[in-house]
Amino acid sequence: MNGYQDVIVAGFGGQGVMLIGTLLAYAAMEDGQNVTYLPVYGPEMRGGTANCTVVVSREDIGSPIIRLPNSLIAMNRPSLDKFQPRVKDGGTVVINSSLVDMDLADNARLRTVGVPANEIADSLGNTKMANMVAIGAYVQLTDVVPLEVIKASLRKVISPNYAKMIPANEKAVQAGADAVSG
Repeated sequence: MNGYQDVIVAGFGGQGVMLIGTLLAYAAMEDGQNVTYLPVYGPEMRGGTANCTVVVSREDIGSPIIRLPNSLIAMNRPSLDKFQPRVKDGGTVVINSSLVDMDLADNARLRTVGVPANEIADSLGNTKMANMVAIGAYVQLTDVVPLEVIKASLRKVISPNYAKMIPANEKAVQAGADAVSG
């Protein structure tokens, strides 16, 4: 696994952006890494903007603030427009190509990967799992934590009221990883 990785996860409220961040942070802790997690909400939660930053490191972390992130998961166009210019040269950007035109990706400066997260989630039976598809793709691309640790951590971050959804979410995480493999 990498020694240091940071990411901004951004999208509309209701897309599960905070759940992606929480899941990544928890999985990294389970993997024995240091973590910071900083959520930011727009004026309204559902339908408004939401983003979070997650820093994962084998070393101590000096600050949860990310000025120039290594990575971005953009679940919608406003998030790509806002955060893509800040990503470090050579950084990784996972774009939900279901909602964002890939012509907007900065392929000259960044490693951009389009993942049709909504379509993949639809094919699995629930569009709301697009966030799980996105995190699966991100983990596969960056190797920030083992994919199996992400899947196992779902049991810790998903409310017991929704435990019956964990197997479907595990499939969505794997589908996201598979979408960017090879």
